[in-house]
Formats: sequence, C-alpha cells, structure tokens
Amino acid sequence: MKMKQKQRKYGIIFLSIILITGIIVSVNLYKKILSSNVSLKNGEQETYFCIPTGAGYNDVIKRLKKKDYIIDIQSFKWVAEKKKYDRYVQAGRYRIKDGMNNNELVNMLRSGDQEPINLTINNIRTKSKLASKVSKQIEADSAKLLKLLNDNDFLEQYDFNKNTVYAMVLPDTYELWWNTTAKDFMSRMHKEHDRFWDKEKRKKAENINLSPVEVSTLASIVDEETIKNDEMPKISGVYINRLRKGMRLQADPTVKFAVGDFTIKRVLNKHLEIDSPYNTYKNSGLPPGPINFPSKKSIISVLNYEEHDYLYFAAKPDFSGYHNFSKTHYQHIRNAQKYQQALNEERIWR
Repeated sequence: MKMKQKQRKYGIIFLSIILITGIIVSVNLYKKILSSNVSLKNGEQETYFCIPTGAGYNDVIKRLKKKDYIIDIQSFKWVAEKKKYDRYVQAGRYRIKDGMNNNELVNMLRSGDQEPINLTINNIRTKSKLASKVSKQIEADSAKLLKLLNDNDFLEQYDFNKNTVYAMVLPDTYELWWNTTAKDFMSRMHKEHDRFWDKEKRKKAENINLSPVEVSTLASIVDEETIKNDEMPKISGVYINRLRKGMRLQADPTVKFAVGDFTIKRVLNKHLEIDSPYNTYKNSGLPPGPINFPSKKSIISVLNYEEHDYLYFAAKPDFSGYHNFSKTHYQHIRNAQKYQQALNEERIWR
C-alpha cells in the first residue's frame, strides 16, 4: 500500500516536472516567436529596411545588427532558421513597424512582401540629374542609368537614341519597387511613354505634321520659355507658325542648351555664334531632340496649340513671367528693347 502511494507521489512529481518544463518551453517559444522584438529609435513608429539584390541571409543579419532594430538578434535568427528564411532571402524595401515580433518580421521578409516607392520626376533638365535623382530612391546605380541614357545600341530597341531619349522619360509620379534595376527602369519608362501617347494624341501630332518625338522636342522649348501654364498654348502657336513658314525658331533656350548653361539670363551675340545643331538661330527646323525632359502639360499645349498670327514674343519688362506677343519683327524689337532696358536697370548682365 505504501509502495503504491510512493509510486503515485513520484508520478505526480514527475508529471508536475513535465508540466512545468512544458510551460517554460512554451513561454520561451512564445517569447521567441510572438513577443515583440523590434524597437525603433527616437519614437519612430515605422521605418524602411532595404535588402540589396544578391544579398544573402548573413548579409541580412549584419544589416539588421547595424541598424539596431532588433532587441534579441539570437531569437530572430532562431525563428528565421526554423522558417528556413536563410533559403528564401528576397531583395526589396520592407516596412518595419515598432513592436513587431519575430514571426511577423520573418514572414514579411521571407514572402518578399515589400513596400513600393513613389518616384517623382519633375523639373529635370539633364540626364545626369535624372540618374542622380532616380538612384537616390531606387537601387539602380546612377552611373549605370546614365550609361543607358547615352547608349544608342540599348535605346534602339525602343526606337530612341541618346538625343531623343528625353522624350521617352515623362515627368510624373510612378510606383516602383525599390530593387528596380536600371534596365527595368528604362523599360518601365518606355511603357509609360506608349501609354501616354495614345491614338488621340498621335493623331493630333500627325495633324500638325510632327512626330511624337518632335512634339516633345518643341514642348521642351516651351517648358523653358514660360512657367505660366496658361501661356503655353500661345507660345506653342508661335513656334508652330514659324515652322510652317520655314522660319528659324530662334529659341533662346536651345542656345542655352548648346552652351550648356541654363542660368544665362541674357543671350548675347557670342552665344548665338556657337556651332551646334541645337542652335536654332543658325539652324532651321527643330533641334535633334528635346533640351530637357518635357512636362506632360507642355506636350499637351503643343498638341492643342493656340491658333493666331503671332510670330514673335518677348518677356514682359515687369518680370511677371508673362510675354508680349507680336506679329511683326518691328514690334518685336520694341518689346525686346523694353525687356533689355529692364534687365539693365536691374543690373543683370548675363
């Protein structure tokens, strides 16, 4: 009888030990898997963590340690390896929230559930500026992107070249993955270009005897001529009139592009003598390509140009940003002299 009581007592003790051990193990597992293990600094509620293309599991661990997001890196590694994340590392930009647990974090990284970025392209004149701005927001290297923008062999597949590629990249806001490559970026821009240039716009371009690239080239000049959206169709009409009459465009912005200096306030005679296909004072017709990345609104203004008889325009002397328009060269000279006098009074010499 006493033997049975002892056996029962030992059995209860044994079961208790198993139960306690199970509880301890369960608590530890809970802590490893479901307990908060992300603590962001400076009161941040969320941040972004980027994993470069080609990075491996150890690279991710090193980057997490460097960022100091994880409270207990060992527990993260335990969960990550149990879920075989070391086999499924995916590049991308991930949103990490304060208070996330290991299970949530590993599941997000393992599934490649990354956050897109909104890349805004606007008011960009040069390829180098474009490459620099884009590379600051996506993984694509600026040098690689700039090389593609100047690579005629690469651009040939899109029916563009290094002079006309400005027309392919339309300023706007685009949703992209952070790990977009330089080639993927160019491919996306080409798709967006084709989407913008629908049948209606192409038909309008055809009606004014211009190709989409030529429309964009003229639009890039209009963009440089005025900051006033309501004046764009009128200025577009002036250039359309000059093209139809076989007159040289004599557009100051093309000279600035040829010189390589858009900060010039006064285009002087020495600038007009520069030998360049972009100098529309020396060369008839449109230049070889756009002189910036033309805005959609300027392209639309060319397609919907204002019909009138004006052949000239000169900036108003009140520096309002608007222009005086004229039909005769004589009237234009008078308007230009007023503006030149205003520049003199403000002591603006270049």
